[in-house]
Amino acid sequence: MNIEQISDKSEKETITRHILEALTEWFEISQAREEYISGSKDQIMLAAKDKENPIGFILLKETGRDTVELSVMGVLKQFHRRGIGRKLFNAARIVACENGYSFMQVKTVQMGKYKEYDVTNLFYLSLGFKEFEVFPTLWDENNPCQVYVMSLK
Repeated sequence: MNIEQISDKSEKETITRHILEALTEWFEISQAREEYISGSKDQIMLAAKDKENPIGFILLKETGRDTVELSVMGVLKQFHRRGIGRKLFNAARIVACENGYSFMQVKTVQMGKYKEYDVTNLFYLSLGFKEFEVFPTLWDENNPCQVYVMSLK
């Protein structure tokens, strides 16, 4: 397994589609999934590959002069619990620092709403993210948005 930064816009969309369409437990809303896919071409992407086959990715999107958002990440289910997400994040953190960002944020569904997202919350906390704020209706009432942040310095 290797991690590489992807610059080709078409390849970014292809990888994002391949992974997200395999993870419908987290990405079941097709409109949102398509927004992630189309938005991927203008974001920093790191992809984990098994030989030449993409098995995971992470996207970073600038949200301010000093802040980058981990906008979306995914690892194929058969590769979960192997440290791939953590390796992708660590590589992305290095790239974010190299690009001069001071902070990273990530948004997810608040802890306690859905089992699948509780695992995601615990993963972000284990990476060192800290709870910043919950926006109860940013997405909708059934999906309160938890924002986590971390300093990159």
